[in-house]
Amino acid sequence: MTTAKLNKASEQLAFGGRQIRFTHSSEVLHCEMQFSVFLPPQAEHKAVPAVYWLSGLTCNDENFSAKAGAQRAAAELGLALIIPDTSPRGEDVPDDADGAFDFGLGAGFYVNATQKPWQKHYQMYDYILHELPALVEAELPLNEERAISGHSMGGHGALVIGLNNTEKYRSISAFSPVCNPTDCPWGRKAFSHYLGDDKSLWQAYDASILLRAKVSAPPILVDQGTADNFLEEQLKTQALEAANKESNNGAQIRYQEGYDHSYYFIATFIEEHLRFHAGNLSSKQNI
Repeated sequence: MTTAKLNKASEQLAFGGRQIRFTHSSEVLHCEMQFSVFLPPQAEHKAVPAVYWLSGLTCNDENFSAKAGAQRAAAELGLALIIPDTSPRGEDVPDDADGAFDFGLGAGFYVNATQKPWQKHYQMYDYILHELPALVEAELPLNEERAISGHSMGGHGALVIGLNNTEKYRSISAFSPVCNPTDCPWGRKAFSHYLGDDKSLWQAYDASILLRAKVSAPPILVDQGTADNFLEEQLKTQALEAANKESNNGAQIRYQEGYDHSYYFIATFIEEHLRFHAGNLSSKQNI
């Protein structure tokens, strides 16, 4: 199968739907990109809403599709899953000089880079917000209803993109998100390289700062494991809780006792997150 702009790399059947991996040439990222899609069985006869899933550091588009076990619930609920990669890829795409896991390839942080040599390729914010939805909604049986979710660095991306663009997403959720990246080592490293030293420019990509300033936000669900070894130094969930309380937005921020940062945690609660999103998407696509 080749559509106007998508090349199908693989396809498997799952729960009556189709799990597909596509490649395409990205005009925003200036490289060849890959992403995965789960189309539920309802998509065979009508357009369905989509949940965009943003993965975390070191991941690509296949981590969530292979490990989260999300397809069964998505098939029942009539939700498409759109699963992009975490950064641009290719021989011409710059990487961390030391090959560190928390910056460069696999670590795009869902920002629009402004600094050399990163700015040409590392425009993941615009890719997720504009290019990818326009592409899949034109080429696949999707309607224009969207929700957004993610894990860790991807949870940061989901919160930031959702809060900055409340008209485009019916709901937002996150697992173990980087909640206050302007004040954690991962965020400071990424933002200083991608965005430069002017910290005022970092604030547009900090979920805690954005939520605190929001008069009205879409429904938000956040799950955080208490046994997550990144919780205190990197994730800073308490900053998001404080912002939620100050803004009175009513986000659900839940601590799950004993759960860690892994995909076992995501697999345990992903059905609840998908049902949360389905409840906020008006065009429920039940069989």
